[in-house]
Amino acid sequence: MASLSFTSLWAQTFTNALLPQPAHLAASEGHLPLASVTIGIAHYRDARLDGALDRTLTQIQRQTGIRPVIGAAKATLVIDVDRAGQAIQSLDEDESYTLNISSTGARIHAATVVGAMRALATLQQLVQQDISKSYFLPAVQIQDSPRFRWRGLMIDTGRHFEPIELIKRNLDAMAAVKLNVFHWHLSEDQGFRIESKVYPQLTTKGSDGLFYTQQQARDIIDYARARGIRVIPEFDMPGHTRSWFVGYPQLASARGPYTIRREFGIDDAAMDPTRESTYQFLDKFVGEMAVLFPDPYMHVGGDESNGKQWKSNAHIQKFMRAHHLKDSAALQTYFSQRVLEILTKHHKHMVGWDEILNPALPKDAIIQSWRGQESLFEAARAGHQGILSQPYYLDGMKSAEMHYLADPIPPTAALTPEQQQLILGGEACMWGEQVNALSIDSRIWPRTAAIAERFWSAQSVRDVDDMYRRLAVESVRLEFLGLTHISHTEAALRQLADDPRPFAAYADPTASQRPTANPATATPVLPATFEALRTFAGVLEPVSFSERYHGQRTNQLTPLDSLVDAVRPDPPSRHRIAALTRDFLAAPATSQQARAELDETFRSWITAVPLVETAMNTSPRLAEARPRAEQLGALANTGLEALNYLSTRAVPPANWKQNKLAQIKEAQKPQALVRFTFLPALTDLINAIP
Repeated sequence: MASLSFTSLWAQTFTNALLPQPAHLAASEGHLPLASVTIGIAHYRDARLDGALDRTLTQIQRQTGIRPVIGAAKATLVIDVDRAGQAIQSLDEDESYTLNISSTGARIHAATVVGAMRALATLQQLVQQDISKSYFLPAVQIQDSPRFRWRGLMIDTGRHFEPIELIKRNLDAMAAVKLNVFHWHLSEDQGFRIESKVYPQLTTKGSDGLFYTQQQARDIIDYARARGIRVIPEFDMPGHTRSWFVGYPQLASARGPYTIRREFGIDDAAMDPTRESTYQFLDKFVGEMAVLFPDPYMHVGGDESNGKQWKSNAHIQKFMRAHHLKDSAALQTYFSQRVLEILTKHHKHMVGWDEILNPALPKDAIIQSWRGQESLFEAARAGHQGILSQPYYLDGMKSAEMHYLADPIPPTAALTPEQQQLILGGEACMWGEQVNALSIDSRIWPRTAAIAERFWSAQSVRDVDDMYRRLAVESVRLEFLGLTHISHTEAALRQLADDPRPFAAYADPTASQRPTANPATATPVLPATFEALRTFAGVLEPVSFSERYHGQRTNQLTPLDSLVDAVRPDPPSRHRIAALTRDFLAAPATSQQARAELDETFRSWITAVPLVETAMNTSPRLAEARPRAEQLGALANTGLEALNYLSTRAVPPANWKQNKLAQIKEAQKPQALVRFTFLPALTDLINAIP
């Protein structure tokens, strides 16, 4: 756990809102007024350090109105960096730093510019306000370095294209929570997303015109490097390659023609691993991409190739017999070995999903596990470096708590110290089937900030309540950076309610009295009604990827504009109600504050339901969730009854408990592709009644 000590009464006023938690943190007496801070750079300085410092000061100025001056004669904040760091950032980049603040001055020391960036991210999080509304930096001593060297976020832009500005704002957020690898998933059955000048038909025929030019890719790489983030491209092969075959059908294992696939799921199409022409094509393509993407690593996918085309191709079957390849897995290993040779030729290390793991696979290949920790451990035991992703799939719509408690190397891991060293870290994965540019931020953040702490901080940092306290602060900071994970819900609800007014109108109590932009086609939603919609949406979250896929049969053309797209995974209501319920049940007769908050919450739901149903009368897309509104009112009444029985120790009627648990069981069933956040807590209340 990050060490934290207090040496005075003043230190006790330090509010720790750092995320991720530093390796070692101590607070002491005193504080440094922000208005008195001037900055000096003591040793190494370059444009990348200047840029990081400028961004930090700009954010501090936006937050406080104060911008410390750089280059003053007597600096109160000294930034001391030893060297630039690696010309091309790699796993071995030194990201450590120290940050010491007292009432008379502050000092940052880092071995590299990247380490200084991590220190500046911490410094920005330390800015606080006292009771006189003056801003200050608390007196702290921090020694910090990451637990894992690979701390990534994967964004799938193959299934749904995501614009450049969205990628950039997510890179800003990654830097804020000290993530250091952007895994850019660039090819899929639904689209090939990076320009190739060697093979132009990859995008002219395989992208619907939605792709990144090479200049845009360079811009993203430079933008990421300026924030201490590596960019690792993924070109999935031999499966998930249908978009390749639209322009180059000769690569496929079955005759074309091919079209871009609109459906999601596993496609039978796969590259032909038996033709030398396939490897000649890949050699030229990888050579081109190796120059474009300077990172030492390149991801080649390797997942979910079902082998159906291989089994039905007589030429491929003959090749397999001649080379003693007993099954499709053996053929894929042969393919992986050949691709690894190509990557090695172009000075790249290969990363692939865990389907490529095979005893015959060379040890240089890095395994990214989506099938679970045991698959990762198997790779480590076989001598492969590995990355864990399975518990960090963001489209599973799990809570930040579940992600946070999943560790790449749990204490129970049956690995030797040497094998543990092979586990490089992990990646949160944002697959693109059910997100677009409007909703994707809300699926990634703020949960990924909790995952970032798991990758950076000590294994012993596991206080879920404290994580959620700090995550609430960080969530607002991230929105302030330019993300839309909070504001998205507001905008989406307005659209669902067919309200034409600008967002600012909801803060104006007279807005409902004004004419709309087009009164003939739209009626403003009253502020009270919109507040009710907020309340309703606040206790809902999306169902998991698989539930939605099977319930809606989503494809690339499915409009992502329903209630499920407006609500957030793991909204604040889930943990808040769970914590209040836990506090109340600890002493039902005396927990007055927890009971009062729960009572107020349940009553707010009851008040909201009629207004929500009124909005549903004029909005077909909202109306599909009417059963959820009806359930919410009934569940709120159940909550009030449970509070009363527990507080007064009154005996409920016969079968009350049985009926209420049946009510909850019914509410747990899929409906309108959203689920309630509070059902486990309500179940605890009911079960606590004798």
